[in-house]
Amino acid sequence: MQLRWWKLAAILLLTYDVVGGLLLPVPELSQLGETIRNLYYHVCMWFSMMILFTVSIVHSVKFLRTGDLQHDIKAESFAGVGTFMGLLGYATGAIWASYTWADPNNPAYASFGSIMREPKLIGAAIALLVYGAYFILRSSVTDMDQRARVSAVYNIFAYAMLFPSIWIIPRLLPSLHPGQEGNPALNFNDIDSRMRMVFYPAVLGWTLMGTWIATLVIRYKLLNEKKWNTYEK
Repeated sequence: MQLRWWKLAAILLLTYDVVGGLLLPVPELSQLGETIRNLYYHVCMWFSMMILFTVSIVHSVKFLRTGDLQHDIKAESFAGVGTFMGLLGYATGAIWASYTWADPNNPAYASFGSIMREPKLIGAAIALLVYGAYFILRSSVTDMDQRARVSAVYNIFAYAMLFPSIWIIPRLLPSLHPGQEGNPALNFNDIDSRMRMVFYPAVLGWTLMGTWIATLVIRYKLLNEKKWNTYEK
């Protein structure tokens, strides 16, 4: 099987993310220490999630306009991989919080109750649950055309819910999470040039890897659909 250039780029970028994330120097911040290197995973996975969700909703809109079921398959696949990236981002964020906010020896220490009430964590959990409901909804509808239409409409709703739950509401409430006055890691005051050398390639690398996984899922589902259509005939 021919390896497309962007797939090779995904491998090289993620390799650079791991090696560069470990070896390149980072700012010395007392509250974060070496855990700041998690920025290359936690934040980059969330950026990848948003891009994949955007591709998913584009295919949902295309399905509503054309009725082509291939767009429904693509929308589901990109939403699935986007949700997976979101879960990875949430997990790496929780691990990061355990070494910073939940560490009594850290100046940014916060109680367990405060962490559980953290608006950013709650908003992220709500966003992922909304997308989880998308897949439950799909599995509850047996008719293929009806499932595709309902899923496309719900996908638009789920995408719209991302912005208030992740970007808007957490910024209106007191939060331990950085980025109250801008997007974390995009603000030039958040990271220096050394970290940006790894951060931006990492965003692209995780996005390309997610796209690669989504294309494999799409190919499998299209082949499976073709097999069942042949069987029915």
